[in-house]
Amino acid sequence: MKKNYLFLLSMLLMVVANAQKISEKAIRKLPEYNLSKNEIEAHIRFIASDEMLGRRTGEVTNNVAARYIAEQFRLNGLKTPNDQKDYLQPVPFENIKPTKKGEVYVGNDTLKWTKDFIMMSGKATKIDNAAVVFVGYGWVDEKQNDYKDIDVKGKIVVAQFGVPNSDDPYENIIGSAKKGEFAAKNGAIAFIQLYNLKFPWGAITNFMGGEKLSLAPDNQSNADIPHIWVSNALLKKFSKENLTSLSLNVSEVAKKTVMSYNVLGVLEGTDPVLKNEYVVLTAHFDHVGTGKKGGRVTESDTIFNGARDNAFGTTAILSAVKAFTQKRTKRSILFIAYTGEEIGLLGSKYYSEHPLLPLKQCVYSLDCDGAGYNDTTKVTIIGLDRTDAQPQIEAGAKAYGLTAINDPAPEQNLFDRSDNVSLAAKGIPAPDFAPGFTAFDAEINKFYHQVSDSPESVNYNYLLKFCQAYIYSARLISDRPTAPKWKAGDKYEKAYNTLYGK
Repeated sequence: MKKNYLFLLSMLLMVVANAQKISEKAIRKLPEYNLSKNEIEAHIRFIASDEMLGRRTGEVTNNVAARYIAEQFRLNGLKTPNDQKDYLQPVPFENIKPTKKGEVYVGNDTLKWTKDFIMMSGKATKIDNAAVVFVGYGWVDEKQNDYKDIDVKGKIVVAQFGVPNSDDPYENIIGSAKKGEFAAKNGAIAFIQLYNLKFPWGAITNFMGGEKLSLAPDNQSNADIPHIWVSNALLKKFSKENLTSLSLNVSEVAKKTVMSYNVLGVLEGTDPVLKNEYVVLTAHFDHVGTGKKGGRVTESDTIFNGARDNAFGTTAILSAVKAFTQKRTKRSILFIAYTGEEIGLLGSKYYSEHPLLPLKQCVYSLDCDGAGYNDTTKVTIIGLDRTDAQPQIEAGAKAYGLTAINDPAPEQNLFDRSDNVSLAAKGIPAPDFAPGFTAFDAEINKFYHQVSDSPESVNYNYLLKFCQAYIYSARLISDRPTAPKWKAGDKYEKAYNTLYGK
């Protein structure tokens, strides 16, 4: 009996061993296994070259990068979504340029531009001693209307900053733009918000008070009234008890339309049923530009090449395009290269609101973005344990000698700070596949948004493994018999249930 048991055990071990050999043999036959290091290096050296001047959104080299990616899509035979004429999805931006001249008069006090207030939009306006009306948040939607039964015609509206029931700084900032339109539609002659976020006022004026790009509104508004943010240091002066009227004399905030582009391509799946579902592979290709626009420069270098952030991810996408066209998956794949990530995830946010394929057909997204790497034995998956595709990602990394680890810095809320969140917020399971990092240490900060992040500084042996692991993980997910889903209780599970009718 004992001999029979040992015999059966030995046979079982042989079967397992042979299965492992077959698996390894199958992996070696996949296109990603034979990915060319020279080819991925060529992508990096072009996209992150000095000649590309940091690929800043709104500048011509950003559009050159978009065209380069589009032609790689064309070279590999991808189709355009819904028979679009080109692989480029136009993303309209507004270049906003305040002239920074003007004053606001509150009683005997004169408020100065930047020090005390910034103006977000509006034409040059002079108002003398106009009545002030307080309207709570100044918000209007299907649940509330802060203007109900309040007459603001010909008056200056003052509102609390942000939107109701939200502690998301970005959502509060974006929602604030809509509030100026609400005020104008109700007849106000100026709109003032009382800034109260935790970010220091000085940081806000540097980021929001100067020249910047923002998404152009879908419906151009005639809201040319001044929209002003007032420093939180002045909140007491703007109380209902202390303020009944004020005056102002401000210059125009000039706006000009600037066009940028997302790049999209589609590869049809092989399964007659599953090909109607899409796995979305994404990365942003923009960076921060040159000189003071980019950040801290040196005497010898003023170009922020952005090799790690995010020529790395863009190269992974281009490598995936080639691998999947050589051996397709059961599900279809939608490839998206986003613009505008560095200025607020704006390219991905635009796509999530203007999709070229129905979002409910997109069952999973694997974004590829990161700040850099300090451990070349790992890949870091922001949100690894938030979807049930964790086993496929772990297996995809392991196949190329890497270990997939979860977010090492949850306090940074990284999941909601990369492009993956734009589709995640719509309900699509969407982690971020990042280079291996274990902490925001000196090695990360040495290159993150620094002029030192050049093609010459990249470990191409690691980039090769990184791209292979990304592609194989996506392949395993695309060939799953069932679509991935969020783990129970995830913050985006409700949106998932809504999107897919669960």
